[in-house]
Amino acid sequence: MAARFLALGDSYTIGEGVPEAGRWPVQLVADLAAAGIALDPPRIVAVTGWTTDELAAGMDSATLAPGWDLVTLLIGVNNQYRGRSEDEYRQEFAHLLARAVALADGQAGRVVVVSIPDWGVTRFARESGRDRAAIGAALDRFNAIARTEAGTAGAAFVDITDLTRAHPDELADDGLHPDARQYARWISRIAPAARAALAA
Repeated sequence: MAARFLALGDSYTIGEGVPEAGRWPVQLVADLAAAGIALDPPRIVAVTGWTTDELAAGMDSATLAPGWDLVTLLIGVNNQYRGRSEDEYRQEFAHLLARAVALADGQAGRVVVVSIPDWGVTRFARESGRDRAAIGAALDRFNAIARTEAGTAGAAFVDITDLTRAHPDELADDGLHPDARQYARWISRIAPAARAALAA
């Protein structure tokens, strides 16, 4: 029987600006299928622009129930973009992570946290005159919080931020969001963590 996969997040999880097949959760299912691991199509609860509190509200509206074999969580870029505090992020992210674990039948090993990409390296950031170094430094701090909370909860943490910095031109037409090529790079790191989670 195919495993059930829930992907929680924002524009990066829904794949803003890429075809459905290019979204990384969809690419992940295809990658695992090629390895003989069957997953149902991903249930994606993600909207471009969502912050941590908006994802929580979206999860409420989605009326999710436990029983997921794999849950991924990637959230926080819009908290940083809107200038929200790190303390608020820590509190709300920890709450979201606890909900993710509960949806995975209380098994933290089934949960994979993915780091926030660095949008400071994008064409959008460059052309809009943003302080790109400050963006990167802030996102490093947000990612450190997510990594710590994942470790505390017993969930996996997958860092893809350096991939966005190493390949800053792999962007959708908006010059801000990753394209399918960039998401494929993420899969090289997310897939091993997902396989381990599914075996937990």
